[in-house]
Amino acid sequence: MDTQKISIETPIEYLKNVGPARAEVFKKELYVYTIADLLQHYPFRYVDRTKFHTISEITTESTYIQLKARLIDKQIIGEKFKKRLVARVQDETGMIELVWFQGIKWIDKILGVGLEYVVFGKPTFFNHKPNIAHPDLELLSEAKKVIASTLQPIYSTTEKLKTFGLDAKGIMRLQQSILQNPGFLMDETLPKEIIEHYKMLGKTEAMKQIHFPADTRLLHRATARLKFEELFAIQLQILFTKSYKATKFKGIVLESLGEYFNTFYQEQLPFQLTNAQKRVLKEIRTDTLSGRQMNRLLQGDVGSGKTVVALMSMLMAIDNGYQACIMAPTEILANQHYNSIIELTKKSNLEIGLLTGSTPKKIRKIYHEKLLNGELNILIGTHALIEDVVQFKNLGMVIIDEQHRFGVHQRSKLWKKNTIPPHVLVMTATPIPRTLAMTLYGDLDVSVIDELPAGRKPILTTHRYESSRLRLLGFLKEEITKGRQIYMVYPLIEESEKLDYLNLIDGFDNISREFPLPQYKVSIVHGKMDAKGKDFEMQRFIRGETQILVATTVIEVGVNVPNASVMVIESAERFGLAQLHQLRGRVGRGAEQSYCILMTGNKLSSEAKTRIETMVKTSDGFEIAEIDMKLRGHGDIQGTQQSGIVDLHLADLSKDQKLLIEARNCVELILSEDPSLSLPKNEKLRLFFKSKSNMGITWDKIS
Repeated sequence: MDTQKISIETPIEYLKNVGPARAEVFKKELYVYTIADLLQHYPFRYVDRTKFHTISEITTESTYIQLKARLIDKQIIGEKFKKRLVARVQDETGMIELVWFQGIKWIDKILGVGLEYVVFGKPTFFNHKPNIAHPDLELLSEAKKVIASTLQPIYSTTEKLKTFGLDAKGIMRLQQSILQNPGFLMDETLPKEIIEHYKMLGKTEAMKQIHFPADTRLLHRATARLKFEELFAIQLQILFTKSYKATKFKGIVLESLGEYFNTFYQEQLPFQLTNAQKRVLKEIRTDTLSGRQMNRLLQGDVGSGKTVVALMSMLMAIDNGYQACIMAPTEILANQHYNSIIELTKKSNLEIGLLTGSTPKKIRKIYHEKLLNGELNILIGTHALIEDVVQFKNLGMVIIDEQHRFGVHQRSKLWKKNTIPPHVLVMTATPIPRTLAMTLYGDLDVSVIDELPAGRKPILTTHRYESSRLRLLGFLKEEITKGRQIYMVYPLIEESEKLDYLNLIDGFDNISREFPLPQYKVSIVHGKMDAKGKDFEMQRFIRGETQILVATTVIEVGVNVPNASVMVIESAERFGLAQLHQLRGRVGRGAEQSYCILMTGNKLSSEAKTRIETMVKTSDGFEIAEIDMKLRGHGDIQGTQQSGIVDLHLADLSKDQKLLIEARNCVELILSEDPSLSLPKNEKLRLFFKSKSNMGITWDKIS
């Protein structure tokens, strides 16, 4: 492949010096199948290789150093696990040992005594003498042939790859062989206008400069260009799909607001809607009149009033002769929605059903009949709703709560239950940073409820160390005396030898001793209990029969006890920000002052400190979500990895917000003048989109 034109789609085994064995390990270790995949295995750092040291200059303060030295001898020492290869090199000022513990046979075979090498690595001292473990080594004669670059790329690798000679240096040589090939050329994917407007490097030049940058300025330009392209590609997929759906999938028109909606709003609503709730309802109303299927994401903190908005959206459908449903991820949450909606609509004559795994066969049969003849207006449930046997007469509105807990295939089964796609409102109480929402849910229109109902007092959040335990117990007893209830949440279920944290079982025993029968009653709930046991304990707490609920994070979503005023989170440093915020949202649901107490050990990592300080400082879910993404990166945020859409090699949604917004704006501008990408100037984009998605628009792709 030295002079022939290289296609980036060429399988990796056909690249010179790879072959079947190396190709196999590339595929298993790095998911590198083609030359394009290898090129997208970008350096994770760069080293300035223009400076050379002498051996005598090495001190205990030295970090990475580069030497020119001659190999004077080598030998393999030790047996089995203690086996190592030791080589000695020298220059005019002294001698140093080089040591390898892995890949010994392969390295021994290629080392030539008497030859001059360029040695690069981090020196350490043993018995006051310097040595370098696993250095980069290259013949001086070969080093002079490297692509002119002041910054040498360092690639991530694995122990398995190293045994095949594919250490950072080996991978660098392969990248070199591709990029130095006279036939190497990458097709341009971005429109010419965008490249010229932003003064970007061309695709081929950007790829060369990111692997072998001539200087830091060109490295920054190449990185920005390739990051932009990744973000542009994702936004093109999302927004083109959204545009396609809007034109191809017609929606039910909910023409009138009738008796159910108006009577509820004017006579039965037990409180004033907030301005944010009114704004969201107007957005939903506009969608349902548009003649296209609504696909809307509703974001709102715990307790912001999403359930009322969901109910009023369903009443819009019912007023126009359609049925509605709510799908929740757990029985606890489905029950909560059912009880809330039954309470809110008790003065109306609506037929409402609850369908979960626990629903008896006899009741299921009644529901199935009433759904088919249109008598059942609203069905609330869990995954049971998507069973094939559940058929609606005329489904017009689908509400999905905590939607990240459902797979795309599961959700799509609901929209197949009507000949015309029903309107879809997906809700989450997990605030999503703007850049993540634009990517994960970019094909949805986004609504936000950003104010709490009137009369809600802000939750007071405090951080306490173990030394404050006695004061905490006294405070909890005061709250119980006032008639309040307490949550105590633990990160572990059983004792762990590895982790020195309070755990649930010990916690329950300690709390039971501090709050003895008959004056106090304590419930316990955790993930290892069966559904009946969990429900029994939860119901005792909900009815006020127990004052303290000791639990794991099973109560994170779907528990509504307005009388619970204190949330104590034990070993709070072990929880992520999103979890801490969700747990805090379990209190503050009544009119009384509520508290969230974060208990931690005395030693906190800097990241744990930031999380705790953030919780004490703010209750704004969106601010918390932004900080969470900065701490963890987008790939670790709930749902983004399994979604498959955040497939980024270089860009980072937590750091590249400005680039993402620029990329989205560019895509929106292109699609506003050419929604189907049919103009000749957009032909490459159309082909690019097809290569990414094969235009396989199916029901599974909706939302």
